[in-house]
Amino acid sequence: MALAVGAVLCASLAAQSPGSTMYVANKTAAVKSGTGLFAGTIQTLQLGDTITIEEKKDSKWVKVKTAAAKTGWVTLASLTSKRVLTTDRNASASELALAGKGFSSTVETVHQKEGVDYTVVDVIETLSVSLEELQDFITVGHLSVEDDQ
Repeated sequence: MALAVGAVLCASLAAQSPGSTMYVANKTAAVKSGTGLFAGTIQTLQLGDTITIEEKKDSKWVKVKTAAAKTGWVTLASLTSKRVLTTDRNASASELALAGKGFSSTVETVHQKEGVDYTVVDVIETLSVSLEELQDFITVGHLSVEDDQ
């Protein structure tokens, strides 16, 4: 068992090593000028876009090079070592993002038959907060943000 866990950890670390290729696992991912929450956005990547790891900062951030030859920082949570592919040309970005995380409309249907209601999740997915609004919320609430760069 320990050997299997070690193999998985090694594979995960290797996927994040300099020169390795990873893919965007979310609908979009921001390539930022630094690792801080309010660092400027250099480029916005789309689900499935390919990036090359340049440097790993910590367990949250990696420096990447995009297909457009832009370099910046992306959160590891937005990336996967497995590329999300589909033969269904009509699949939406939302469906692809869910599939990349092991969730599909088929799985959702099964859960709905068991009484799970996704209405609130669907509403939340439509919400958007600008960085300015977020910064105001943090300031008014006297919150602090770890902002490395």
